[in-house]
Amino acid sequence: MNRPFIAVPLGDPAGIGPEIVVKAVSSTEITDMARCVVVGDYNVIENAVKITNTQIKLNIIEKPEDYKDGYLNIIAINNIDFTKLRIGEVSAMCGKAAYEYIEKSIKLAMEKQVAAVATPPINKESLKAANIPYIGHTEIFGALTNTADPLTIFEVHGLRIFFLTRHVSLRKACDLITKKRIEDYVKRCVKVLEKLGVSQGTMAIAGLNPHSGEHGLFGDEEVTEIEPAIKTLKAAGYKVEGPIGADSVFHLALQGRYNSVLSLYHDQGHIAAKTLDFERTISITGGMPILRTSVDHGTAMDIAGSGKASDVSMKEAIKVAVKYCKAYL
Repeated sequence: MNRPFIAVPLGDPAGIGPEIVVKAVSSTEITDMARCVVVGDYNVIENAVKITNTQIKLNIIEKPEDYKDGYLNIIAINNIDFTKLRIGEVSAMCGKAAYEYIEKSIKLAMEKQVAAVATPPINKESLKAANIPYIGHTEIFGALTNTADPLTIFEVHGLRIFFLTRHVSLRKACDLITKKRIEDYVKRCVKVLEKLGVSQGTMAIAGLNPHSGEHGLFGDEEVTEIEPAIKTLKAAGYKVEGPIGADSVFHLALQGRYNSVLSLYHDQGHIAAKTLDFERTISITGGMPILRTSVDHGTAMDIAGSGKASDVSMKEAIKVAVKYCKAYL
């Protein structure tokens, strides 16, 4: 396959997004495998080039096919008043701008002008300040692609983690761990795995309580919800096992016993993946008509503007986009 076009929205202009995007898309490691089109404000990108001391010329294009090798190619959405930009600070201006970059990138992917979208971090507080009615990337992508409940998948060193619940309190997450929800998620997760080319192997369901509750001795969710769901799924022909204690299931999957793990709540899977390799933990949004990959770290406002931010995660997000994008073309 020829080097695919990958849309890279700039992220929050006040965070490290512009810096890691400039570093990543300008590296030969990435330009040898992909044609990245940056969607963002020209002045912000130009400033990020200076901050990072990146030796690259900028090229404004109207559409991805105008891409030129040897340049940082930009579809410019000039929506930042540079005189008011305060790097490292939350602002409505930056929240609105970040949303507009994502919106354009999704449009390019929906129109098949790019093969995937690889996103740097955005700031939830900035989105809220701008009255954007979505809490984060996943919700934005779901809304703008008409996907009711997108799936979040982490991939790191061959370990794949799905999430039954995401950005809700731990107390609410426990209430969402139901037989019906588990059955629905496993069925949809299997479809996503198949689309990504993973058709062999078994999915593991993590336990909720310590040692999966020891048959109801301390917590009965495994007995009342998780085990019945697994029994029903197995009867329907799905290759699934569990519940398996969360203190061991991720290690077992990493060793190859399982092709993926269904984490029951946000931190359960996040801690496992990020402890393994923080910078190379990449988020994939599944179940949509387009492919989106992402870094899984924040805007790091405390170091924004210093040029110190590592672009390893941004590079990895682009690499994973290239790895799987053929399935979406």
